[in-house]
Amino acid sequence: MKPQQATPRFHNLDAIKNWSIKDADDTYQISRWGEGYFSVNEKGDLCINPNQTENGPVINLMEIIEEMKNKNIPFPAVIRFHDILRSQVANLNKTFRSIIEEAKFTGSYFGVYPIKVNQMREVVEEIVDAGAPFNYGLEAGSKPELLAALAMNVNQNSLTVINGYKDRDLLRLALLGNQLGRKVIVVVEKYSELLDLMKISQEIGVEPMIGLRAKIATKSSGKWASSGGDYAKFGLTITEILQALKYLKSINKAHCIKLFHFHIGSQIPDIKTIKDSISEGSRIYAKLWKEGAKIEYFDVGGGVGVNYDGTRSNSPSSMNYTTKDYVADVVYILKQVCDLEDVPHPNIVSESGRAITAHHSCVITNVFGALEIGTDNFNTDKAINENILVSNMRELQQELSEKNYQDIYNDATKLKEESISAFKFGILSLDERAKLETLYWRICRKIVEHASLDEYAQDEIMLLKSQMAHQYMCNFSIFQSAPDTWAIGQILPVLPIHKLNEKPTELCTLVDITCDSDGKVDTFLSADGPTNTVPMHKLKDGEDYFIGLFMTGAYQDIMGDNHNCFGRLNEVHIFCDDDDPTDFYIEEVIYGNKASQVLATLQYNPDTMAQTMKANIDTQVKRGKIRPREGVDLTDFYENCLKSYTYLKK
Repeated sequence: MKPQQATPRFHNLDAIKNWSIKDADDTYQISRWGEGYFSVNEKGDLCINPNQTENGPVINLMEIIEEMKNKNIPFPAVIRFHDILRSQVANLNKTFRSIIEEAKFTGSYFGVYPIKVNQMREVVEEIVDAGAPFNYGLEAGSKPELLAALAMNVNQNSLTVINGYKDRDLLRLALLGNQLGRKVIVVVEKYSELLDLMKISQEIGVEPMIGLRAKIATKSSGKWASSGGDYAKFGLTITEILQALKYLKSINKAHCIKLFHFHIGSQIPDIKTIKDSISEGSRIYAKLWKEGAKIEYFDVGGGVGVNYDGTRSNSPSSMNYTTKDYVADVVYILKQVCDLEDVPHPNIVSESGRAITAHHSCVITNVFGALEIGTDNFNTDKAINENILVSNMRELQQELSEKNYQDIYNDATKLKEESISAFKFGILSLDERAKLETLYWRICRKIVEHASLDEYAQDEIMLLKSQMAHQYMCNFSIFQSAPDTWAIGQILPVLPIHKLNEKPTELCTLVDITCDSDGKVDTFLSADGPTNTVPMHKLKDGEDYFIGLFMTGAYQDIMGDNHNCFGRLNEVHIFCDDDDPTDFYIEEVIYGNKASQVLATLQYNPDTMAQTMKANIDTQVKRGKIRPREGVDLTDFYENCLKSYTYLKK
């Protein structure tokens, strides 16, 4: 469960008199988390700048949505910007090359993309293609991932690094890669893996490329701190590493050790942690070299953070450094230690997946409606012989002012509690209870108005403001499309993708269409830190309203589950085309799951289900309960629902 903030923060919309596009950028922190890839045009539409430049091509998200409508592609949908993916690959590799040259570091950079971050074929394929000029490789952590990596990474100059626990088949697959002339490195996570690897290697006559992963003492902060330290799940202790080296020397295979690896966690927020880990790892590498392990590659693992919340701080959803800062620390600290220890500069490997993929995809959903707390359209006129509790609540409403709203709130809350007890004992009628509740919520709404103008409002009143925020019903599933917001309290940028030149008037939370009370988003970013609500525009009848969840490219795409049998979303793949009037084209549409596909994964048989329903309908037709023509229509309707998208139609 996500922790509840003691004192909720709110966007102070009342302070903004003449709304501008700059106000939209400030309110939703677009420039801070967008890293130059996102901007707002004069029409108030959110735009994509694939080259991170204002003078380059600009893709209007609303134009993509209009084209999707014309092609009858239903929402919600994932939209992928492949040019952003390619840009991030190039940026990381060019930054390493630049810093290595500047530092006069004699090793090179051979990065690998961890497939687990986003295993979609189109994503991996694009990264491999964009990384080819840089010999950028892949990292696999399971047998299926290695199967994919061997098929995708055919560049014999790039690396394929294998992490995670391994069985004999996985080790044999790695050696198959070596037989094909690939640089496949098996990172040993536990000592027994080394013994199995060398046994299989001897059986088939292929020398392995071995990596040793160390459990370093440096620990990260944030949600993945347990990835490092003595009690980490993966890696060898220093004692085990020395035992491994001694064993390989004893069989004349010490030259097979090619890589030294450590990893202290994902989404590392603090640059100091990175500095400490590089310093420790560099010393271990240098000492191992002197012990006879002529290691070629120094693998710093993953963990480069992403600025989800826009704060550029050491909060769990951000980081207090840039990619350039990170690269400079890796190169310069490693160089300094190597020079002091008088050992060669190794080639550098990093496994940065989140930073590569996060920005390239977003989830676009339409809003179905709004839920307001407490109805206001019930007749509360005074009745003859009215219960005193109702009369007292009406008097509180009449007495309420900006000077006494705190006292009135206390009295109204107490009255409401008493009314529940009275109703249970049969003292209060159903009509009287409805009147009392209507009056109570009217009071609360007015109190929230007064509190919004009071900088000294009490915490409980500010919490009331949060609790009474409108709930916008969005056509998607949190558990399928943004599971980290539910599971670990990850903050993702959320904003409307149009009308950004108009001042939003509603402070909202988002609820999805699952029947789970946890299917909501109620933590958002703001200039002052996390907030419980996000500004949205008032919904208008007959008018579509679209919002986006951004930076969903890392983990969210692949970790979603089929909660309530909501399946994968439709995907629209966008490529930049400067010669096109819209600066983009839809390269591919991958349709999401049909209901039958989701049910089949859960061990249902859709064909049998359809046959059963048809038999049931036919029985009712024979009994005269359903007309024959209607029976055919009902059968067709059921079968068409099996073939349809799992999300709602509007």
